[in-house]
Amino acid sequence: MNVYIKNIARFLIIILLQVLILNRINLKWWNEPANFPDFIPYVYPLFLLLLPFETPVWALLILGFTLGITVDIFMNTAGMHAAAAVLIAYLRTNVLVALLPRNLSDYDNQHPSIKTMGWMPFLVYSLFLFVIHDFIYFTIELWNISNIGFLMLKVAASTITSMLFIIVYLLLFTRQNASRA
Repeated sequence: MNVYIKNIARFLIIILLQVLILNRINLKWWNEPANFPDFIPYVYPLFLLLLPFETPVWALLILGFTLGITVDIFMNTAGMHAAAAVLIAYLRTNVLVALLPRNLSDYDNQHPSIKTMGWMPFLVYSLFLFVIHDFIYFTIELWNISNIGFLMLKVAASTITSMLFIIVYLLLFTRQNASRA
């Protein structure tokens, strides 16, 4: 399948999953203490994380803004998702360079996945960028960091839940025959 058609289909599937299903679910990890925040798991940044290795930074920034603003339109959040998505799009290449043993140019026609990177590097890559995404998004949402504990609880709960959804997504949509551990 053509890489452009595959990524357009992935964009649409992830946006529909986020907007039609996950945005309607307000999760709460536990009821006590009573002030524990509700949160929505965000999986839409996975689109940026799964783009091909050779995607230039300028294209990542445009795609990050497009992805974020699309989610903002459906959630009526005035650019908060766009800001977080553009930041992780900007950081993505540097994180990959730090985690991978070879240059990105050595990965011709491949994309970050458990098959190309292995489970642990891919999960570290995803976790790092999701923590940054959630921290930026929730900082903008709360508009202050005076209650850093509340912010960190929200970031941790959202990131952990998002990572669980991403692992399920990867298990469902990744062929396991050529994967490396």
